[in-house]
Amino acid sequence: MHQLSKKILELVDQSQSIVITSHKSPDGDSIGSSLALFHVLKKWGKQVDVVHPDPSPSFLHWVPGQETIIDVETKQELAFQKLQDADLIFCLDYNEPSRVGDSMKNALVESKAKKVMIDHHLHPADFCEIVISETSACSTCELVYKWIKDVNLLDDLDEVSGACLYLGIMTDTGSFRFPSVSAETHEIIGDLIRRGVKHYLIHEAVYDTNTVDRIKLRGFALSEKLVCLNDISVAFASLSESELKKYNYQKGDTEGLVNQILGIQGIKMAVLFVEKDGKVKISFRSKGDYFVNELANTHFEGGGHAYASGGISSESLEKTTEKFVTFVKDFIPKV
Repeated sequence: MHQLSKKILELVDQSQSIVITSHKSPDGDSIGSSLALFHVLKKWGKQVDVVHPDPSPSFLHWVPGQETIIDVETKQELAFQKLQDADLIFCLDYNEPSRVGDSMKNALVESKAKKVMIDHHLHPADFCEIVISETSACSTCELVYKWIKDVNLLDDLDEVSGACLYLGIMTDTGSFRFPSVSAETHEIIGDLIRRGVKHYLIHEAVYDTNTVDRIKLRGFALSEKLVCLNDISVAFASLSESELKKYNYQKGDTEGLVNQILGIQGIKMAVLFVEKDGKVKISFRSKGDYFVNELANTHFEGGGHAYASGGISSESLEKTTEKFVTFVKDFIPKV
């Protein structure tokens, strides 16, 4: 990684206009890695912008620098201009152009800027000049930290950029409980805390700011929409667009719900189906010897990690869940 790290630093030094991008439907790791890098590059005196496909969910509006993000959904002309004018584009937390969504994909691909991918998902596409892809890493934030360390510039990390990195590592590891967490992960967290990061405030900002409607929506999903296939240790819940509307759904309200389902005793695979804007977004989680990435890739136009993947369906919510029940048994470990 050291030679790649040096090449990235050389590109940064040579660049006058840098743009940081990440995937559609932002989460803690995409926001955290983008803004951590943003703050560090600003400290280095660089002209840098963060361009994302769509706005951040409300539970991440506290992240330092969040208000500077230019999103294609609400500021398309400005976002596309930034991509066109850039001489270096960072592609963080995604492995192929389609992950930024249809609206942003062409502008990204057609930009003449050099591109650097830093990511931890499987099967990176060939669209960047430099690629740091470590599927064993717990998060892209961990990889951003390791890059800064590799070029001997950790002294430029402070409480602000450190908080962004902590956010991404915390959320992408399910609060440090997934198998992707390593001893090195904890060492990084220790260093961030030494730099002034107040970890308890970040946890509170992410997990302890629920609205009454959000709690009611989650309660409804778990009490009325939960289906347990106990014979194969699988559970899932589905929420229709009308049900979301009933509980005044806001972006981010279902964040982490699939992990609650996975927390049910005896369950090794959990899936959440959410109908929105004519499509069904699917979140897969698993543990033990149950892996979800192949299921997501084979049947639901998705993929990701062995224990955490996403998918999408253009069929109705009912047909999508029926399809899942039909095929999930093919991806259960044989006894």
